Parts: sequence; structure tokens; C-alpha cells
Amino acid sequence: MKYVKPNKKSHRARVDRKKTRTLTLLTLPALILLLLFNYLPIFGLAYAFKDYRYDKGFWGSDWVGFENFEFFFQSSDAFTVTRNTILYNVIFIASTLIGAVIFAVILNEITSRKAVKFYQNVMFFPYFLSYAVVAFIVYAFLNVDYGVLNSLLGEKVNWYAEQQYWPFIIPLVNFWKNVGYNTIVIYASLIGIDSSYYEAAAVDGATRFQVIRHVMLPLLRPMVIMLGLIMVGKIFYGDFGLFYMVPQNAGILYPVTDVIDTYVYRCLRALGDVGMSTAVGLYQSVVGFILVVIANKITKKYSEESALF
Repeated sequence: MKYVKPNKKSHRARVDRKKTRTLTLLTLPALILLLLFNYLPIFGLAYAFKDYRYDKGFWGSDWVGFENFEFFFQSSDAFTVTRNTILYNVIFIASTLIGAVIFAVILNEITSRKAVKFYQNVMFFPYFLSYAVVAFIVYAFLNVDYGVLNSLLGEKVNWYAEQQYWPFIIPLVNFWKNVGYNTIVIYASLIGIDSSYYEAAAVDGATRFQVIRHVMLPLLRPMVIMLGLIMVGKIFYGDFGLFYMVPQNAGILYPVTDVIDTYVYRCLRALGDVGMSTAVGLYQSVVGFILVVIANKITKKYSEESALF
């Protein structure tokens, strides 16, 4: 009987196909969700160019071109909601990243593992709270009659009727809720730094502050830039729960708390205008995409390894 030498390439190919099938099956639920919630809704963008009527349906409604966009941009609310969305998100990005880096460095300086775990849990806990719960916590502080702040101040301030306070309250609530998550991400990168860098700095006689400045922060830069780029991708999106529930949807606060997401919601709820709501959402997505591409291009120019693509 003639001996046949096994074909290693074919065997390897069979093993690779088997692994590929296994990995494909594992990713299938995520791919189905991506298809249902991210790709199929793209066909709904046609509403932005239609005068949608419930009696005519999607196919029977008339095409109106860019009229829905014109109606939004000619309204007095377009500038207000766009300004609020961008400025708040710029403040959120700057405050969250700076705070996360500071807290991550502080955690890294704590030598007790039990203390680090305690602080991690305390900081991470608000991230899991829904904005419905956060709104009640904020209300407990800002209630006119029984709020903690009014009790400490000794006077009754109607926080939900005073616009000048909310440009500070909104960023503070966002910082409290989200800084813990970003701190953990940056801290994970920090503890992954090779100890040889610290040893070399110690040999050179660097102080602890110099180690933080010249070793930790430069090595953290790629992670901070990546987080920043991800946040820039959502710079045209306002967290609906934060801007709707926390201010209690107070109409008097709209000039300082109204963002694109809450505006779209009110258009649907009060006017039932599906076309204009879709047009505003499309405007939001397109501008957000453009900002991500521009931010990534700028990042790639100065630090190619830190860019997303």
C-alpha cells in the first residue's frame, strides 16, 4: 500500500474554516442587532424628504425635497439647539477627559489595593444609574421647599425657574455620572505601562511629579486621544435623559437646556411632524460624521498611531 503524505496546507485550511465558522456564529447575534437597529433604519431617512401623512402612508406621501430642512433652519430654535448641543458637549469632553486623567493618576498613586477598589466602585457606581434616578437625586438637592441646597443656603431659590444656574448644573451632573467610567479606562492603561519606564526615571533621579509629567502623561496620550475622538463623534448628540429629565422638562429653561434630541422629541410629541424630525436627525448625523472625520484627520497629521482610521 502506497503511503500518502498528509497535506499540511489542506489540514490548516480546514482548521481555519472551522475557527471562522465558530467565530461567525459567536458574532451572529451582534450582527443581527447591527442590521436591525443600524442598517435597516437607514431607509427611514426618506421621511426627511417627504411630507409624511398617516392617511397616505410612506409610499403615498408626497416628496417635498429639502422643505423640512428649510423649515428647521428658518425657525428661531435651530440656532439655540445647535449652539447648546455643541457647547455642552465641548464642555463635557474637556471636563470628563481632564478629570478622568487626574483621578486615574491619583488612583495609581494609592498603594492600598483595597482602597483602590473602594474608590473605583464609588466612582463607577453613578455610571450605572439611569437618568430617571439621577433626575430624582438632583431634585432632592434642588427642590424649592425641601432641597438640600436651599437648606444649606438658608433661602428658597427656585432652581427650576432660573436659567443662569443650569449651564453649570448640567455639566456638573454629567461629570459626576460619566467621569468614573473614563477614569477606569484610563487607569487600566496606566497600570499597563511597563515598569522599566519608572525604573529608568528613578535611576535618573526624577521626582514623582516629574514621573507623572514626563512618563505617565505622554504614554497616556494615545488612549486619551482615542477617547476624545469617540466623544467627538457624539458632539452633535445630546443625552436625552440628561437634558429632558434632569431639568424636569421646564419650558422656562429651554433656552439653556434644549438640545437637538429634546427638540426632535417635542416635534414628534407636540406636532407629530415625522418629516421635520427625521430631517433634524439626519442633519445631526451628517454633521457628527464630518466632525469625526475632521478630528481624526487632524489627529493623524500630528500622531498617526493615535488616529482611529
